[in-house]
Amino acid sequence: MRAPAISRTISLALSMLVALTLLARAAAAADVADFVGDYTGSAEMLRSDGTLESRDMSVSISETRNGFNVSWTTVAFKHDGRVKEQAFSIDFIPTDRSDVFSAAMKRNVFGHEVQLDPMKGEPFVWGRIWGDTLTVYSLFIDDEGGYEMQQFDRTLTKDGLDLNFSRVRDGVPERSINTMLEKR
Repeated sequence: MRAPAISRTISLALSMLVALTLLARAAAAADVADFVGDYTGSAEMLRSDGTLESRDMSVSISETRNGFNVSWTTVAFKHDGRVKEQAFSIDFIPTDRSDVFSAAMKRNVFGHEVQLDPMKGEPFVWGRIWGDTLTVYSLFIDDEGGYEMQQFDRTLTKDGLDLNFSRVRDGVPERSINTMLEKR
């Protein structure tokens, strides 16, 4: 009777080891090199008045000497014919935390790359790679002490990046966009 119990215990232990190995692989972060490239796409965003607004989007991810850069552009086509274009470019450098990156948006008096100061109305930006997703977070603190949080999740797919954007102001979701950006 003891042999079947030992056999079941060994089988259970091996099953748990296989499951833990698979979970560890799934949670293992992709390398920034996996994201490097130029991506484009478009999306329809539902406006608060119920109308749709077309947007063209592009992102370029490249490695730098000390980390990596994410540059992105959004072109919004307004119903009155106006076109609004916004472009951003941020360098990221590694931190002491694995797969967490600090935005290097300015240099201090010693020439070191540092974060901006959210208490001065500047965005506090950081990034992380979790699994196959590169996320860029931006925190803004307004003059009244309220906040806006933006999150860009860019998940690797076989054709490019699945982009999920969300913006929350003082705990209230304001906007979200999901689209596929194809690798050029």
